[in-house]
Amino acid sequence: MKRMLIAGNWKMHKTLKEAEELASDIFNWVETNRPKSDVAVCPPFPFLHTISKIIAGTKIYLGAQNCYHEPEGAFTGEVSPPMLVSVGCKFVIIGHSERRTYFSENDQLINAKIQAALRFNLSPIFCIGETLQERQENRTYEIVERQIKIGLNNISIEQIRNIVIAYEPVWAIGTGVSANTEQIDEAHRFIRKLLINTFGPECNDTLILYGGSLNSKNAKEILSLPDVNGGLIGKASLDSKEFTKIIEYAEQSI
Repeated sequence: MKRMLIAGNWKMHKTLKEAEELASDIFNWVETNRPKSDVAVCPPFPFLHTISKIIAGTKIYLGAQNCYHEPEGAFTGEVSPPMLVSVGCKFVIIGHSERRTYFSENDQLINAKIQAALRFNLSPIFCIGETLQERQENRTYEIVERQIKIGLNNISIEQIRNIVIAYEPVWAIGTGVSANTEQIDEAHRFIRKLLINTFGPECNDTLILYGGSLNSKNAKEILSLPDVNGGLIGKASLDSKEFTKIIEYAEQSI
């Protein structure tokens, strides 16, 4: 049976009250419909503890949008993996293109964060993907391969089982323009093959999510692709009806 994960990245959106309402709506839908797909919500740091209490005891997992690579110390403004675990997080997004672009995170730093998350039993949602210029220069696979090889450097076969990959072409994130199904299918097949060649056949079961303007209008077609195991949802995750509709399409692809 195909495994699916639908994860909502709320980014820097919502007040606490709005976040509580969104989480409650998703909670009610999941409790009523009991999907086979895994569901995760990744709210901003200040809301993690509150949201963890709303979704406690359900099939909804809590995720954070980032973490630091040290467990503690004099790092003002940073949040460590053990802090995230202490408020109930299972997942943490690492290497999102917005972190790479706006905060100058490179592949080596992302690797350090992945290793730090794994040490505390957090499952990284490891984001990779090319820019529009790199796509136009036919460098997509070169970029993706570099990001995977450096980002997963010194990661063991046992650890790879706890890592989720999210392919997000940067040119499609937040633009309303999704990659077409042929582009997505080719990229996911390339990623799957690269993982298998690097780590072994265990990676046949690695979750590879698609992100990049995934919404209820294109989700059915995209989620039905054989190597797409769900989505990392941005804008569409801020609307409970839109988000749960995507989960419904994930259910159809299982």
